[in-house]
Amino acid sequence: MDWYPLWNSLRIAAISCVLVFFCGIFCAYYAARLPRVLKGILDVVLTLPMVLPPTVCGYFLLLIFGVKRPLGQFLTQYGIQFVMTWYGGILAAAFVSFPLMYRTARGAFEAFDPNLAYAGKTLGLSNTYIFWRIRMPACRQGILAGTVLTFARALGEYGATSMLIGYTPRKTATISTTVYQLWRTNDSAGAWRWVLVNLAISTVVLLAVNLLESKQKKAVKA
Repeated sequence: MDWYPLWNSLRIAAISCVLVFFCGIFCAYYAARLPRVLKGILDVVLTLPMVLPPTVCGYFLLLIFGVKRPLGQFLTQYGIQFVMTWYGGILAAAFVSFPLMYRTARGAFEAFDPNLAYAGKTLGLSNTYIFWRIRMPACRQGILAGTVLTFARALGEYGATSMLIGYTPRKTATISTTVYQLWRTNDSAGAWRWVLVNLAISTVVLLAVNLLESKQKKAVKA
């Protein structure tokens, strides 16, 4: 059994999750502070990939980063090509999973008690210190939920990934594209093996998060 799809899926999901974590938190933090009208417009723009079909998201990425497009041609001059490369999967996974991190983080920031930040300022604490040592710990449940959803979504991404990087064994193959290829070639047993692998990873991730949340709740009660 070739384990490359597992390795490729994990690295794509992990790298895209890190990128989306910081980008999502940044956008959510500043969006939560915007006026209502501007926040509504920004919400529509940033969460659009969540309601669009993944194949449509992939098509938009091809229109922007395709090798025959201006931006794609410019990047190719520097040896960067997102089409038919494994790191193009990072772009596709991050694009599709970003709204999950953004929405959950924004909700957590909106529920944050601003009096805690004001109290920190009266003590002379910097905005950076208040954000990372006060705001983030207080919003950790929402941030954690967004991170897990982002990783799980990136791990199971198929539509945008297949549009942008396709399926090439030992080059761009992921678990999702491998399942489709095996099913298409009537290899149901092989497809089921990869389905079970994906289910096992997702179950372990969710169990780990539940365990972490339980420990945090016990720590708060103590």
